[in-house]
Amino acid sequence: MVNRHRGETALLVSGETLPMRLTLGALAELEQAFAVDSLPALGERFVEGRLSARDIIRIIAAGLRGAGRVIRDEDVAELSFDGGLSGAIKAAIALLEATFGEDDAARPPQPPA
Repeated sequence: MVNRHRGETALLVSGETLPMRLTLGALAELEQAFAVDSLPALGERFVEGRLSARDIIRIIAAGLRGAGRVIRDEDVAELSFDGGLSGAIKAAIALLEATFGEDDAARPPQPPA
């Protein structure tokens, strides 16, 4: 069961619901993977909307690890996502929205203007 108040979302794989969450550690992992040096830069990277298959794998893997699952990116690439590619993309976007969504409390801090 996922807890939306904790920023958790669900990934459906072969009929099983797997919780995902981007913890601070998972976000640091994504900063490194996407070669950015801040949360605002990471958020901007995702807002651009140009996500590759590799990006989707990284986001989902970080979210699964953030929720406590021990899994490698390579293992995520082999999962049978409910809804296929579209299901994987929707799950990654839902995770990003839960983390960087419209709620001001969920938005990464912005540098002073």
